[in-house]
Amino acid sequence: MKSNMNPNEMYEYMERIANLIRTSVRKTGLASGLQPVQMEALHYLNRCNRYSNTPVAVAEFLGLTKGTVSQTLGVLEFNGLVEKVTDERDRRVVHLHLTPVGEDVLDKSIPPGVLKAAMEVLPEEEQTSMARSLESLLLSLQRANGLKTFGPCKTCVHHQQTEDGQRRCGLTREMLSDDDADRICREHLPTA
Repeated sequence: MKSNMNPNEMYEYMERIANLIRTSVRKTGLASGLQPVQMEALHYLNRCNRYSNTPVAVAEFLGLTKGTVSQTLGVLEFNGLVEKVTDERDRRVVHLHLTPVGEDVLDKSIPPGVLKAAMEVLPEEEQTSMARSLESLLLSLQRANGLKTFGPCKTCVHHQQTEDGQRRCGLTREMLSDDDADRICREHLPTA
């Protein structure tokens, strides 16, 4: 069954929704002295796994240059919102972790109040249906444009579950916690 909604109409709705969300995040971020791109970097770092918390992964996820991301991360580090930790195995790799201050700023900002308020008035079935539709649209956009999916580890072709119920990344061969499995990864490949 084909929809009557055309791409222009879809764009108009999505652009307006995104603008309302961005405006709300911008306001709360500015209250903490942060620009929108800095808030987006914090949000990404809060959601990603241990394989994806590097400056390169932040640049890939946000679709920004390494230089822009370097400046963004420098501000976040200077303000005590993230800390850099050198990888134990490869000293050339730097991992980024949110500090408690960074987590606090993010908790107050994302998801923004306008989105929370709107979701509270929608019936649960509609919320579930909308989440599935948005997930499907996002995956379709990523595939059509050859972009990385950055999906949750547990939805990746590399995710494996051992006979005793433990989780492992088939790519790195490392064991994963339940928390690891819920976080997004730059190496994610969707199962379907």
